[in-house]
Amino acid sequence: MATLDPDQTFITSDHMLDRLCDQLANSAVIAIDTEFMGEDHFIPRLELIQVAAEGVAAVIDFPAVQDSAPMVRFWELVCDARIEKVLHAGRQDLELFAHHAGRLPKPFFDTQIAAAMVGYGAQTAYANLVQRVQGVKLDKAHTFTNWSQRPLSKDQLVYALDDVTFLLPIHRHLRQKLSVMGRLDWVDEEFSRLEVSLGAQARDPQERYQRIRGWDSLKPRAAGVLRDLAAWREGEARRRNVPRGRVMRDEVLVQLARQTPRTLDQLRGMRGMYSSEVERNGQALLATMQQALARPESEWPEVPRDRKPDPESTGVLELLQAVLKSRAAMENIAPTLIATTGDLQALVERTSPVEEVDIPVLRGWRRQLVGETLLSVLSGNLKVWIDPQIGKLRFGHLDHP
Repeated sequence: MATLDPDQTFITSDHMLDRLCDQLANSAVIAIDTEFMGEDHFIPRLELIQVAAEGVAAVIDFPAVQDSAPMVRFWELVCDARIEKVLHAGRQDLELFAHHAGRLPKPFFDTQIAAAMVGYGAQTAYANLVQRVQGVKLDKAHTFTNWSQRPLSKDQLVYALDDVTFLLPIHRHLRQKLSVMGRLDWVDEEFSRLEVSLGAQARDPQERYQRIRGWDSLKPRAAGVLRDLAAWREGEARRRNVPRGRVMRDEVLVQLARQTPRTLDQLRGMRGMYSSEVERNGQALLATMQQALARPESEWPEVPRDRKPDPESTGVLELLQAVLKSRAAMENIAPTLIATTGDLQALVERTSPVEEVDIPVLRGWRRQLVGETLLSVLSGNLKVWIDPQIGKLRFGHLDHP
């Protein structure tokens, strides 16, 4: 547990933040985390920033200093390419930092991703990792704290500070294990993938529709309507600074894309459409759908084929899953980090040459670790059997006994 003097560690003024920046300025590595409230906003409302470096740890009261000159200085430090930023499950934190700082902080090190690469399992919770690596059981009594309320108690501030206090020793531990296992390049590749994903998400709201459940059950023209509706909702939610679902729920967007009503009366007659929604957004919805329907077929999205795999294909998929899990266990790495079921299904069903297929398991460290093995199984050049002495899968090329 962190020890805390609120007068020294809870940053509530420009002067205190400026002094903290002085302390952080020469750091090679800083641990960083946030507390935010996202239930009522399109962009979550940032409440606290927790930061730790060698010899210093603090909790920044963001609303109290967000418009100050020292805050600009702090963002410069966070984005300084000479300082490595350590986070745990940091996607949302990075999104918030990119929003407020104007660019994505780099380089960064996500301890959840790194932990999955060295045997701690996929999506390991921070408290679990602290207990396994540091032998400390964290108090999670304030998990559901309303961080927008002031004043915050000392216990709440200690809880917030604990989220970064252990990140630096965990970072050192994971880096050492990655180095011993020869996987530092692998984890850097994963951080680059996350960086690309965050950048693509910020740049292209038109692709947001692919996150809506059921989009891939639509016909291509209807999927095009959903794409435009989702982009309209994205802009409306951002403009009003409310969650997307507050503007319109996912299932209603899918229903609109399927039925494409042409009049306000038809909109009112749809299940899940409230009169207030029609009054507020009806004309915009109709115009958006008409615009989408007018697009030529060449601009319709490509929708994955909707078909059930044949029994033989299913058997091959299950064999690849068994090979993947066996190889992951041998290498002490989380199998879901290597490939998803969708990746393996795409590999089974591919009709193009391997060189033309864009599947993650056939790129970079994944291909090196298991991708080539999977291809050898599919091509019939690798035999797979169960070793009765150890009860585990074994692999071997057909030209070897």
